[in-house]
Amino acid sequence: MSEVNQHLEKLMQELRRGTLTIAVLSQLSEPQYGYSLVTILDEIGIPVEPGTLYPLLRRLEKQGILDSKWDTNESRPRKYYLLSTTGKEVYDLLIKEWNGIAFSLGQVIQSKGEK
Repeated sequence: MSEVNQHLEKLMQELRRGTLTIAVLSQLSEPQYGYSLVTILDEIGIPVEPGTLYPLLRRLEKQGILDSKWDTNESRPRKYYLLSTTGKEVYDLLIKEWNGIAFSLGQVIQSKGEK
């Protein structure tokens, strides 16, 4: 792997890590369990490993951003996650922040391209 590709891979990993929280929260207006989130995110072009997702879900739950509930009606118990009331507010604010950052970055990138 070339030096450029090594740098690119590390930077892309940082970028994905920063946006994964928003992607996960965006899918939790309805209850989802971990593996269903892995599948949904993959289908929309955001691949995530279960070993990355599950610690994130636990952290967000501990922070009060997510509520969870066990479903033991299936043969295999599943823990479903859902945005809490606080989580909905946090998500809305994150989206506003994200849109502002994306707009600003677009402006910076476009102005660099015009020079």
